[in-house]
Amino acid sequence: MLTILTVLGAAYLLWVGINMLRHPASPSAASMVATPSRHHWAIKGACVSGLNPKVFLLFLALLPQFTTKTAAWSIPVQIVALGLIHIISCGVVYLCVGFSAQAVLQSRPRAARVVSRVSGVAMIMIGLLLITEQAVR
Repeated sequence: MLTILTVLGAAYLLWVGINMLRHPASPSAASMVATPSRHHWAIKGACVSGLNPKVFLLFLALLPQFTTKTAAWSIPVQIVALGLIHIISCGVVYLCVGFSAQAVLQSRPRAARVVSRVSGVAMIMIGLLLITEQAVR
């Protein structure tokens, strides 16, 4: 089952990467007028991040080692506190990266196309690597 999910994920990466190469992002005045609200993007980002399996792995594999039975707070409260610290720090970092990228890429359309193409090539390479790894097994 994991092999099927890996191959499907690799195929999706290949598809997205090829589309990014064929149609690189290029900010324009017309696209800036029709952008959804910040509230829309915040909800979309929370859903994407919340459904990311890495979050569950973080909570299951990493956070429990930073808890202790003898602490004043119960283990579930400690996990929630550590999770909130992680969510807040990720939120701050993602906001800074997002606003910085928006400022840089809107003022430099050529840079946006280059970043888009480099991202497309990276996705294709990762997809091919995943498929090759599965074929070797």
